[in-house]
Amino acid sequence: MKDVLIIIPTYNEAENILRIIESIFSLHKDINILVIDDNSPDGTSGKVKEVISKTNNNLHLKIRQSKLGLGTAYLLGFKWAIENKFNYVISMDADFSHNPLDIKKLYDSCAYNNNDLSIGSRYIKGINVVNWPLGRIILSYLASWYVRIITGMNIKDPTSGFVCYSTKTLKRLSLNSIRFNGYAFQIEMKFKLFLMKFILHEIPIIFTDREFGKSKLDGSIIGEAFFGVISMKLKSMFSR
Repeated sequence: MKDVLIIIPTYNEAENILRIIESIFSLHKDINILVIDDNSPDGTSGKVKEVISKTNNNLHLKIRQSKLGLGTAYLLGFKWAIENKFNYVISMDADFSHNPLDIKKLYDSCAYNNNDLSIGSRYIKGINVVNWPLGRIILSYLASWYVRIITGMNIKDPTSGFVCYSTKTLKRLSLNSIRFNGYAFQIEMKFKLFLMKFILHEIPIIFTDREFGKSKLDGSIIGEAFFGVISMKLKSMFSR
């Protein structure tokens, strides 16, 4: 899997970052990881710097000067992956909500089954979420239903952040046109590729809530996603 880049955006993930890096490399020794840290005050980037020299040049770090958000971090990573000629990019969280064991399933779906995008899905086979409070499960599940109704995408987990993209697919997408930065970013990426008739495929995963650190979910992110979906749909209708 030398042609794969894992992108992990971070903000205050000092408790998790070395554990996730070690876990990924223990399973996939020749894979590459790019950590994009938003100048975390807890020293996340310093933890990464401590181990870079021990990873055979397979661990990379970008430090941004302030908290600029999830979407812009991934866009930076996508462009870096294209510039460095990786064939596949996998986005994932630092907090173990995405299991490193599932990386190969997402990769295989694109590399061997000719899918342009593979999505680690919490909802393709029931509700596979561990340790979330009931209220958050209901909110997430209803959000996914809402996105499907508005956009017309038959994707059970459109807000999933555990996704494998082929870089040839990303090259076809105008990355600079991506507007949203929170959870709506995940929806927008899928919706634009859906409109372009790319093949999007869901892979069942089990999502486990973080053990260390704090969730970045807040009301502004939820609001961006709620109103952003309507905005995306209307824009797509009038741009045909």
